[in-house]
Amino acid sequence: MSLSPKSLLARHEAVLLLVILGEIALFHFLGQRFLTAGNLSNTFRHSVEIGLLALAMTPVILTGGIDLSVGSMIGLCAVLFGMLVNSLDLPPWFAALLAITAGALGGGINALLITRLHLPPLIVTLGTFSLFRGLAEALTQGSRSYSGFPESFLALGNSNVAGLPAQIWILLAVALGIFLLVHRTSIGRSFRAIGYSPEGARYAGLPVAKMTSLAYLITGAVAGLAAVILVSRLGEARANAGIGYELLAITAVVLGGVSIFGGSGSVLGTFLGWIALALLNNGLTRISQYQLLDHSISSIARELSGILTGLLLLTALALASLLKTLALRRATQHSRPTNLSSP
Repeated sequence: MSLSPKSLLARHEAVLLLVILGEIALFHFLGQRFLTAGNLSNTFRHSVEIGLLALAMTPVILTGGIDLSVGSMIGLCAVLFGMLVNSLDLPPWFAALLAITAGALGGGINALLITRLHLPPLIVTLGTFSLFRGLAEALTQGSRSYSGFPESFLALGNSNVAGLPAQIWILLAVALGIFLLVHRTSIGRSFRAIGYSPEGARYAGLPVAKMTSLAYLITGAVAGLAAVILVSRLGEARANAGIGYELLAITAVVLGGVSIFGGSGSVLGTFLGWIALALLNNGLTRISQYQLLDHSISSIARELSGILTGLLLLTALALASLLKTLALRRATQHSRPTNLSSP
């Protein structure tokens, strides 16, 4: 019996939930003070930026695209925010709005190159990955950083609201907005149709360029928001902010069941993928601090986070490729005419 895409996604999300429960049990047993309110709060406080990028990346990957520039965009927007507050004495909240706008403009550059010049998203965003980071380095001359932000602004990244980190509420609001966009509007259906078959979407009359551009604009704007939250948490704006975040965000999206080839996936899956990744990184850190472990094992545990992240990404990509190959083979077999022999 064949499974529908919705049932496959539901099954994947159920497996992810079991993985999360398994992580909690494992790290509670092996780690040190893992299952405490303070540790769990810090786990998600320190990974909100990754979660925001992963959620924003979901529509892009649903269209069959990719955005490797989001980490560099965080660095550039963080530097712009620091300059606006420290050098121009703008209020932090107005500077934050301008930083988010700058992120949207960066996403617009990606969209323009992809939709108007018909360049591959991988090549375009690899180029802007270097461009945005280079601009951030140039603005800070490679070493300058900005600090001394008002306490009212720093509270965004370091205080709690209703028992949860303040920035978690922002992430939940963004998650709800993207969920409604992807799963409750015709725009979300357009994203999936474009990822499944761009030519078919054009033939059906969908505005492919417009919808693709919207996906990259969302990613850029959310990257700007993530930059503001990161600065508020660290209390410092520097050009190297967000290094490696694009890999973690893509890992969370693909781990959540969104097909890297586009066309299928869910925001809930991405959200669960982010939680699983955040717990993995924190749990390995807790294991490395466990006093009963041998020192060599402790050192290995500290290095495992990056290794396992890479392995998770490669495994998810390989699984997605395998599922696509099996689906194509099944479709080919079903499309073959059946030869009926005459009696």
